[in-house]
Amino acid sequence: MKYLVTGGAGFIGSHLVDRLLLDGYEVVVLDDFSTGRAINLSQHQGNSRLKIVTGTIMDETLVNSLIQHCDRVLHFAAAVGVFTIMEKPLESLDTNVHGTRNVLQACLKFKKPVLIASSSEVYGKNTSDLLSEDSDRIIGAPQKVRWSYSDAKALDEAMAISLFQKHQLEVRIVRLFNTVGPRQVGRYGMVVPRFIEAALNGSPLVVFGSGHQTRCFGHVSDITTAIIMLDNSINAIGMPVNVGVNQEISITDLAKTIIKQTESSSKIEYLDYKSAYPPGYEDMERRVPDNSLLRNITGWRPQNTIGDIIRDISQYLSDVSN
Repeated sequence: MKYLVTGGAGFIGSHLVDRLLLDGYEVVVLDDFSTGRAINLSQHQGNSRLKIVTGTIMDETLVNSLIQHCDRVLHFAAAVGVFTIMEKPLESLDTNVHGTRNVLQACLKFKKPVLIASSSEVYGKNTSDLLSEDSDRIIGAPQKVRWSYSDAKALDEAMAISLFQKHQLEVRIVRLFNTVGPRQVGRYGMVVPRFIEAALNGSPLVVFGSGHQTRCFGHVSDITTAIIMLDNSINAIGMPVNVGVNQEISITDLAKTIIKQTESSSKIEYLDYKSAYPPGYEDMERRVPDNSLLRNITGWRPQNTIGDIIRDISQYLSDVSN
């Protein structure tokens, strides 16, 4: 069986490629390397079952050609990270909506199963305890450009579900909550690798806002396991499924935990959002997944704690710096 993984040189995509190759599949990666990195796949150099294609999901002809000659599609190519969305909102919308449309239309044309990566961002500012797949979206004003990513991912889901309902396209949708681990970089706004890198360097850990805002972080190893399990389940077809760990931690407590575990001399500093981001940014105070649907479909349970996450990212950053 041959998989196409769009965005396969990215953080989550490259970990999925690892799993698929380990399981004996052929894999084609499509990546434009705007945020993906060749080093993420360097461990597979010389593997005849891996083919890497440099290109973009905006190239409809290329997308059609690759999907025609594969068996299944995992669609993870996207403009990601708060900094990217704020700095390039129009380009990000193009990639995240029109690029996904190209992938979905090609999968429909050639009748290929597809799993698309959505995001907990679709819930917007909904701070309910345990967000379920049917929870309402609460989105900020359109001039708050930060929410354009949420809108784009919601449109992606709507396109996928419409193609399932009207044309029986075999689609699966994973709504990813905060996924962290080795190979993730902090320069796109990802808080955990940014904090750990600062702690290892003895630099201040800069918290944006009050630090009271909370998140739930899942180790990429656990998250990719869940994705593969859902891709193999007929019960996941045609609907979004939350994929995330519902262990909540505040950003300030996260910074304290990282400093303690890395035995760093770093201090915590606070920076208001206006100083950290361009105009149009707005944050959410809380986002906790209800992952009962995922557990009911697959039996999935996370195996890693926040301590495991900090250990593995710290080790990765130390290795790449040597």
